[in-house]
Amino acid sequence: MTVVGLGVPSVHRIRSSAPADGPLVDTFGRVATDLRVSLTDLCNLRCTYCMPAEGLDWLPGDQKLQPAELTRLLHIAVTRLGITSVRFTGGEPLVVPHLETVVEQTAALRPRPEITLTTNGVGLARRAAALKAAGLDRINVSLDTVDAAHFAAITRRDKLADVLAGLDAAKAAGLSPVKVNAVLDPVTGLADAVELLRFCLQHGYQLRIIEQMPLDAGHAWERDRAISADDILRTLQGAFTLTPDPTPRGSAPAQLWQVHDQAGLSGKVGIIASVSHAFCAACDRSRLTADGQVRNCLFATEETDLRALLRSGADDDALEAAWRAAMWAKAAGHGINDPDFVQPDRPMSAIGG
Repeated sequence: MTVVGLGVPSVHRIRSSAPADGPLVDTFGRVATDLRVSLTDLCNLRCTYCMPAEGLDWLPGDQKLQPAELTRLLHIAVTRLGITSVRFTGGEPLVVPHLETVVEQTAALRPRPEITLTTNGVGLARRAAALKAAGLDRINVSLDTVDAAHFAAITRRDKLADVLAGLDAAKAAGLSPVKVNAVLDPVTGLADAVELLRFCLQHGYQLRIIEQMPLDAGHAWERDRAISADDILRTLQGAFTLTPDPTPRGSAPAQLWQVHDQAGLSGKVGIIASVSHAFCAACDRSRLTADGQVRNCLFATEETDLRALLRSGADDDALEAAWRAAMWAKAAGHGINDPDFVQPDRPMSAIGG
């Protein structure tokens, strides 16, 4: 056996063929139980770290998985591959009119998976209650700042009030804990982080701050401009009392901290150091794009086309085998810090968060 570094810790690589049944594993023994499903590449915001102001060349409708195709793949994932958690993403999943139906059909699977959603929150106020009724368990809302001018500059849209209303509606609907995902602007981000954490403490939301990753459509990401997890932590420690959360991290991407402030508010904050402190060794994710491609890593440069198999008449055994082979080929790590790193062709909006 060879020992391959995945971050921390190192693990032993298994040398054999992909198993035909059992857990969805890779050659390093990591088990994928968390499925990220992108429902669309469309988005109603134009965040500067994600896409250009004019948008992108969107996928044609006939290239996207149809609801029946998606339902079939979700059934295979849950009943054959051992997926226990399904997160719907985009693009922006709230632009998909059949979202509630997809959630309801996923909730009907047995064993029932945990069902979560990542959204930018625009339009959530109108649909939070219906999503909860359909079977949605939890929600993550992307919000990088509570400063209206900064929000408009980052997203190129004046929609902060809509997002805040969506957060209120999610909490009222019982989609708890409501989590807030933030990617910090290189210029205003550290100041934004302090105010955003204070806002989340006041409203009972759980903040997750994510290092900006090289997944923008223009491939303009620069390591030296991005705010690191260490900088985020130092800034928050200057405004709040932070202590490490004792809960075992497991495969969670966020390092959690317990937070207290001078006003007596308390809660938790997570910092996701995808670039500076990679956690690939604990990765438990498989990804399905809106056009039916399996990706074994957010930064994978190859995909497995399940849509073509579906439309050519493949049976469930063939689809399962293809999915298992895709995950078996998962690399040791994302490679962002390697000298020969190549950013994937697809941006985050076309992969799914």
